[in-house]
Amino acid sequence: MSEIRHLPAAPTQQAVHEAGSVIDRHRHDDHQLIYVSTGVLAIRTARGDWVASRDRAVWIPAGTWHEHRFYGRTSFHTVGFTVEENPLRAESPTVVAAGALLRELIVACTEPDLPRSESLHLRAVIGDRLHRAPVQRLALPTARDPRLADACRLVEQDLSRPRSLSWLARRVGTSERTLTRLFRTEFGTTYPQWRTAVRVFHAMVRLGDGASVTEAGYACGWATTCAFVDTFARTMGQTPGAYRAAATTTTSIPDDHRVRRGRV
Repeated sequence: MSEIRHLPAAPTQQAVHEAGSVIDRHRHDDHQLIYVSTGVLAIRTARGDWVASRDRAVWIPAGTWHEHRFYGRTSFHTVGFTVEENPLRAESPTVVAAGALLRELIVACTEPDLPRSESLHLRAVIGDRLHRAPVQRLALPTARDPRLADACRLVEQDLSRPRSLSWLARRVGTSERTLTRLFRTEFGTTYPQWRTAVRVFHAMVRLGDGASVTEAGYACGWATTCAFVDTFARTMGQTPGAYRAAATTTTSIPDDHRVRRGRV
């Protein structure tokens, strides 16, 4: 693990990051709401991996180390909240649905040179909307048990190949029963449910990086595009084509707000 940078204040700002850019491990003394109006952002924490996109914002509680990787040219928005301000009452990273009003509020709040009075008003309304925002469950929790961690790694190494629970159990040196129990106790799900989530998660990243619907579906293990579209739509509430179109829409943030690789 790399050393964690400590950046006390969580900034309220907007920037453009190019595809493949990374912000390395860091933490803030403030809470932070992270949103991308175009592109896709994968966020890694000690508790797991999360995806921010045009309809999904991620709440990062104060003190949580996190790192970012950007897929596709990404319009990146962050709103900092003091420790006393916690409209979600969340103690761990949380994905919330970013409806149309919340999206516009975040974009407006992160405009450069915003008067303080206007910023305070916008932040207050963002807090009110977060109280009502539905929490979305799709995330990839980090396994604690080394056998479960090894099994997850084997699946994610090549999502195009279906891995049965019995095959995984043999490879990690345990029984199917034990591995089933670990998925239940650590992730609160079954192995097939977790595998579906991880495939959708990686499909979101590929779509944000410009892959076609067909390419993303096959790379993540669906035998047909129709099956991929059906599963993605049931999980995300929109088709992968609609998701890709929203993620790859041209950004409206001026280029002079671009952030160099590795900067917050």
